[in-house]
Amino acid sequence: MNKKAQIAVLGDGAWGTVLALLLHKNGHKVTLWGPFPQYIDEMKKSGRNHKFIPDAIFPEGFTITGSMEEASANADYFVMASPSQYARGTIEKLAPCFDIKKQSVINVAKGIENGTLKRVSEICAELLGEDCRYAALSGPSHAEEVVKNLPTAVVAASKDEEFAIEVQQLFINNTFRVYSTDDVVGVELGGALKNVLAIAAGVIDGMKIGDNPKAALMTRGIAEMARLGIALGGRFETFSGLSGIGDLIVTCTSGHSRNRHVGEELGRGKTLDVILKEMGMVVAEGVRTSESAWQLSQKCGAETPIINEVYEVLYKNKNSEKAVYDLMSRRARSERDMMRQA
Repeated sequence: MNKKAQIAVLGDGAWGTVLALLLHKNGHKVTLWGPFPQYIDEMKKSGRNHKFIPDAIFPEGFTITGSMEEASANADYFVMASPSQYARGTIEKLAPCFDIKKQSVINVAKGIENGTLKRVSEICAELLGEDCRYAALSGPSHAEEVVKNLPTAVVAASKDEEFAIEVQQLFINNTFRVYSTDDVVGVELGGALKNVLAIAAGVIDGMKIGDNPKAALMTRGIAEMARLGIALGGRFETFSGLSGIGDLIVTCTSGHSRNRHVGEELGRGKTLDVILKEMGMVVAEGVRTSESAWQLSQKCGAETPIINEVYEVLYKNKNSEKAVYDLMSRRARSERDMMRQA
């Protein structure tokens, strides 16, 4: 893509900030929008996002604003980077400024809305219009590594394959590789469900019960993600790709993972309320997504034993050791049937 675009990144957390810098580095005109004017002023003065990604230094010509009108003026693309549970509020602010004939949405948040059980693509269709050009960008991509220009690979998904390639070309450079697909459902669900499984991986680490159970959890977890994802309209091969197993691996093993951190603290015996209070404004998407994922599995009849146990630990005060025991003591099954049953 030779033409340089005007892009508004909606969400000034770590990921939104780093992607805004990446797009600026690629030569695009970028505006970073945040919901809290006082913090916007602080970032303008310091030239950094101290709260979420202190290694990110804002270059000259990098625009930051708390005004949706300013962010949306002349924008070709909106990058939705607010946490998924706040996506609806951000999209509602965007809607009066959005021109469906000229502007497009690229979502990078990973979650499922509580209550409605909608993915961000479905919220955009509801609030911006069914014909909204939409893509999801997902994959194993910690902001803390992307900001250092470490090699990263992700996938852009859109029902409009030409738009997926368009998004690919916006983001791709020699350290940030982007693939394309038309499986929006699979990519969105892979990004959301892996956060739930990362909490389970963290519990294993917090309990210090070894590498074997973590490897088993990740392997069975990808089968579980695929079962639920296929039931909801995704494709099997997507869950074997970057937005599925790729993102699952990095989120279950990395020290950067907020979701794994929540699980680790649960495994050490802390309560969820204490953990979230200690994390402050830092969001672990998997906590809220666990409830939505559990409700979706109940609704569509997919067997999701790991997701079920994470939900029980987070929302029903189930003991972590009991959750592990219940998973291990389930009746014997054939691995050949892993895509069809638990």
